[in-house]
Amino acid sequence: MTLFTLMMVVLQIGLTLGLVLFMVLYLILAERKIMGYMQGRVGPNRVGPLGILQTLADGIKFLHKEIILPAQSDYALFMIAPMISLVCAFVVWSVVPIAPGWVLADIDAGVVFVLAITSLGSYGILLGGWSSNSKYAFFGAIRSMAQMISYEIAMGFSLVPVLMVSGSMNLTQIVLRQSGGLLHWYFLPMFPIFAVFLISAVAETNRAPFDITEGETEIVAGYQVEYSGFIFAMYFIAEYTNMIFVSTMASLFFLGGWLSPFQGTTYFSLLFSWVPGVIWLLLKVLLFLYLFIWIRATFPRYRYDQLMMIGWKVCIPVSILWIFVVSLMILGGIL
Repeated sequence: MTLFTLMMVVLQIGLTLGLVLFMVLYLILAERKIMGYMQGRVGPNRVGPLGILQTLADGIKFLHKEIILPAQSDYALFMIAPMISLVCAFVVWSVVPIAPGWVLADIDAGVVFVLAITSLGSYGILLGGWSSNSKYAFFGAIRSMAQMISYEIAMGFSLVPVLMVSGSMNLTQIVLRQSGGLLHWYFLPMFPIFAVFLISAVAETNRAPFDITEGETEIVAGYQVEYSGFIFAMYFIAEYTNMIFVSTMASLFFLGGWLSPFQGTTYFSLLFSWVPGVIWLLLKVLLFLYLFIWIRATFPRYRYDQLMMIGWKVCIPVSILWIFVVSLMILGGIL
């Protein structure tokens, strides 16, 4: 590897992580603002103009807070657990194509890598709950593992039709197979699978209304109950990073990634030809992030048994059924 190649790799890593962290910073603020407006409140508006520096101030506050280690807890695992979640949340971005040529590792088994690393991230939650020496934290961790295992299966099955149609597990190739404009994107012929993927994504990230791992009325704050200071912030950053990641995955698998919706149209294709691919991807990701926030502000939390029922009796059967439906569509020449 030449020095120039090494510098380009480092630059790509810096740009990717910088973009993700910047989005995390203002996603937290946007969520608080949007939910405030939905609930008839103003939201944070004190730190900086219109409150735009509120999240930065909160981050500085976390850095100054004391890290409290619970008595009789496993101190080493207690500290390592949030690092596992955060590292997995960042490492998975290494195979994500942000734009043509902007991908750290353009591997052929990209989908397998994504599923493997996101599964490893759940160990951070399990170890955090187990090492805290708290019943509430342990119950939250057990709930999280059951939830992630259930919806990891549904998410994996929901991606099988996409892989069948695209003929590749390379994320870049999956995007390029959707060239041709809006009508060639996979969310139209595979809308039920698209819906299953979105439901699984919300559950995988432990977001409302599937945030039973942090059910305040039942288990205080779940696996995070004993955490404070910056190690608590690690879990927080990992959660929002995962939100951005699954939104990006939904955009790549079903909405054509960085491709313009106006490809194949003479007038609009020329009119928007100046818009770079990264902007199209960013707009699609922001659409899904707004959907996350809207769902949180709208729906009440499901019970544990309801969550398991949706996963095992709705999402998994629907995704398996649509594997056969898409197979027939491919044989019939529809896809």
